[in-house]
Amino acid sequence: MKVFWFIPTHGDSRYLGTSRGGRVLDLGYLQQVASAVDNLGFYGALLPTGRSCEDAWVTASFLAANTKRMRFLVAVRPGLVSPTLAARMAATFDRLSNGRILINVVTGGDPVELAGDGLFVDHDTRYKVTDEFLTIWRSVLANEGEVNFEGEQLQVRGAKVLFPAVQTPYPPLYFGGSSDGAIDVAAKHVDYYLSWGEPPDQVKEKLTKARNYAYAKYGRTLKFGIRLHIIVRETEEEAWRDADRLISRLTDNTVAVAQQTMARQDSVGQQRMLALHKLTGAKRSRKDLEISPNLWAGVGLVRSGAGTALVGSVENVVKRMKEYAELGIDTFIFSGYPHLEEAYRTAELLLPNLSLDDGDKGRELAADFSPGEVIANEFSPGGVNFTTETRSSQS
Repeated sequence: MKVFWFIPTHGDSRYLGTSRGGRVLDLGYLQQVASAVDNLGFYGALLPTGRSCEDAWVTASFLAANTKRMRFLVAVRPGLVSPTLAARMAATFDRLSNGRILINVVTGGDPVELAGDGLFVDHDTRYKVTDEFLTIWRSVLANEGEVNFEGEQLQVRGAKVLFPAVQTPYPPLYFGGSSDGAIDVAAKHVDYYLSWGEPPDQVKEKLTKARNYAYAKYGRTLKFGIRLHIIVRETEEEAWRDADRLISRLTDNTVAVAQQTMARQDSVGQQRMLALHKLTGAKRSRKDLEISPNLWAGVGLVRSGAGTALVGSVENVVKRMKEYAELGIDTFIFSGYPHLEEAYRTAELLLPNLSLDDGDKGRELAADFSPGEVIANEFSPGGVNFTTETRSSQS
């Protein structure tokens, strides 16, 4: 498995839907989160995109300079940037970071936000733009000579990248979308098809459709990932208590406003998220929001995009991850509130119980040595045999 974390460039807090417990969002805090990702065994981190966030490319560039091994999953936005410019940006980042850029292709699903960025096309046309964008982007970075392309939405003449990327033929492409147009884009172009955290039976249906379509139409094989929040603890009771605490300061009005805003999106994936639970002011308990064993929809009360979390003991979270893995998922993109502390919790409790690809085969990290506090300034906790004689000598 590859396990990613998340860089919270749209804000971080101990509670959802309130300023109480909010973190100052500055470079120092983002560097702390990135340093945790860099040293704790995560494969990399996703950076969100949109007007509610600090710019992902600028942020990743700052953080890459102070990290050594983590990968940065950063969005390109078809329709908002030219494919050739996006290819040069990816190649530059890849070279200067020594091969640590991954590309998240984000078509967008909020017509209001897209209009603010100057994109005035309907849902299906956006995916046609994405298809043509990726055709150009892939050709340019694969060093196929000068690229000339004239499509319905985009055209380039003599497009090329003079300084190639480190990763060949280009940095891996990640992409999520639940509509037919999105699945066609995934099948034709991308390396990893991503799903938000729906119940396993729904994920199975979606992945099977994408897998079969990609092979039948394009002769391609897709890899799969899933995007979830996580609240993992030593016991079930502790995990669910903290899940309830996370949404404990939400008001009915905050939930209603958030749901209304999310409902305007024409993203099929967002509509599937909203359909996972019936939302009223009286239904925000564990009983109402646990939509599948250990799968909790509480985050989606006020957060667009990924709205579900794996909640539970280490044993049960591992079990749920293995259920997704059996469907073909090998990449898990997690986040948790607040992101710094939850990165450590997840790394310390969960990661040792997984078979991981952290991209560092044969390379020992300082974080691999985790003895705990030395006992009585003398004994390593992992090496003490507490016999009666030892205990009496310390009393």
